[in-house]
Amino acid sequence: MSRKILILPGDGIGPEIVTEAVKVLARLRDEHGLDIEMDEALVGGAAIDATGGPLPDATLEIAREADAILLGAVGGHKWESLDIAIRPEKGLLGLRSELNLFANLRPAILYPQLADASSLKPEIVSGLDIMIVRELTGGIYFGKPRGVHTRDDGQREGYNTLVYSEVEIDRIARVAFDIAMKRGKRLCSVDKANVLECTELWREIVTVAGKDYDDVELSHMYVDNAAMQLVRAPKQFDVMVTTNMFGDILSDAAAMLTGSIGMLPSASLDENSKGMYEPIHGSAPDIAGQNMANPLATILSVAMMLRYTLDEPQMADTIETAVNKVLDDGLRTADIMSEGMQQVSCEAMGDAVVAALN
Repeated sequence: MSRKILILPGDGIGPEIVTEAVKVLARLRDEHGLDIEMDEALVGGAAIDATGGPLPDATLEIAREADAILLGAVGGHKWESLDIAIRPEKGLLGLRSELNLFANLRPAILYPQLADASSLKPEIVSGLDIMIVRELTGGIYFGKPRGVHTRDDGQREGYNTLVYSEVEIDRIARVAFDIAMKRGKRLCSVDKANVLECTELWREIVTVAGKDYDDVELSHMYVDNAAMQLVRAPKQFDVMVTTNMFGDILSDAAAMLTGSIGMLPSASLDENSKGMYEPIHGSAPDIAGQNMANPLATILSVAMMLRYTLDEPQMADTIETAVNKVLDDGLRTADIMSEGMQQVSCEAMGDAVVAALN
């Protein structure tokens, strides 16, 4: 039976990079036997412009019925003056929440061809392969009460709530432990248990869950130290698990170790492995429409979709091999360009990957 994939191009460079990823899906469908149907809908700023809201009911309905979702990016300067409750990012947060996509997988892998593009010395990052598991539907991004109010003294005061239940912590911990079992069997849980009671509970629940995974070496690290260690000695990490906000920050830091944030995909999964797949970079409105964005993170997000939701690991391998080939051939978009390489456009990079699928 055909699997349904919802395409959400979004804003900024989203439509450009998604177009290249859809070419890959279409080639796998037409010539490699991938049984899929693709549909497209609006989200983010594009949805605001068309419907007045960042997550139309029609989009959410199609998303509920889809087996997997491919998202480009949301947001941009155009909508920054809107009330925070209706900004483009609320469409993304709404999808995560409404679909219960609680487990965010963010691999940070350094392709050997890009070792010189990293901001760190090659000997520090060569061979880097980290999986960051970020809790995605709880924590301070969703906690209530939240808002801005005026105090009795006339001063405005902003407030947000960091809250996690035992169930939320346990389920994300077990996702991370299961992933660690398939990798190097090392898991580092990142918190701020010396200051925040919520993450003191986090550490306690992760420790308890770890008793069911005797083969996994569990360690704990405060988030400030984890940020420093990612820059100092990143290869000490195998799998990291952390809260929504800490994961948001640490995964972007880890991205730059790999040479470009434009290289890194992500998966957001529910308890049944239904997922939304997207590059971890933003909408980059400053280069939108210029055909210069890097589509590889989006294409690699398709590989993650094939591996984690569609159960097509061989096709996932085919995409990753194709990406390696175009890098071996010296093709580079502007963000990963280095001396002696051939700079290509977003479209040309996508075409090269499609050609390399064979």
